[in-house]
Amino acid sequence: MVDSVTTATNNATSRIGAGSSLLASNFETFLTLLTSQLKNQDPLSPVDSNQFTAQLTQMAGVEQQLLTNDLLKGLLAAQGGGGLGAAATYIGKDATAAWSATKFTGGEATWSYELASNASSATLQVLDSSGRVVWEGEAPVKTTGMHDFTWDGEATAGTDGQDGQVYSLKIVAKDTAGGAIDSQVLTRGRITGVEMYDGQPYLTIGNAILPLSSVIALEEARTAARTPPPANGDSLLASLATSLNPLKLFS
Repeated sequence: MVDSVTTATNNATSRIGAGSSLLASNFETFLTLLTSQLKNQDPLSPVDSNQFTAQLTQMAGVEQQLLTNDLLKGLLAAQGGGGLGAAATYIGKDATAAWSATKFTGGEATWSYELASNASSATLQVLDSSGRVVWEGEAPVKTTGMHDFTWDGEATAGTDGQDGQVYSLKIVAKDTAGGAIDSQVLTRGRITGVEMYDGQPYLTIGNAILPLSSVIALEEARTAARTPPPANGDSLLASLATSLNPLKLFS
């Protein structure tokens, strides 16, 4: 969605810029013609006042259009500049994105994958930045839904995972008849940062940096459950309540 909005904004700005140049050129031509007309008019038969007023009105309309175009360009520029602020509101939320590229860090790279139905076979492939398959194997879970997968960097072809390098995951799933099953690779995690590239906001999720347009789900960040107080009498409140129990005075 962000891709289409950004493209539309850029196209609109380009069209407005081209339109402004054309209007400005026509405006200058109009002034030249009007000035020449006034200089060369017949003194015995001057330009009709109604016609002259109509020409001035047209000139004012062109000038107003130029000002309107400048205002529109300013509004579009302001809208584009607000993309970072709008995207920053996602920081701290848990997100799911249709994105397959992540950085190999700390000896591992993690993705999620989703299957539309139970698969008879599901093959995962890890590709390096040049698109070469460096690891291939069976998916650990082949049932419907989302599942996590962590690659430890051990390669089945080529070199092992290199720390700091970007790798992507690919999945091919089939049913018992050999037909393809709808599947996709996902990146899931908490959004920790936002950056701008070519006027488009990108989010940081774990070791992945992905465009906002790839996000397909957002939810409030889960908070850790509060640990209940100990029930073995070690709690200060429990000890105090026991010591103040009036029945103990008569025991």
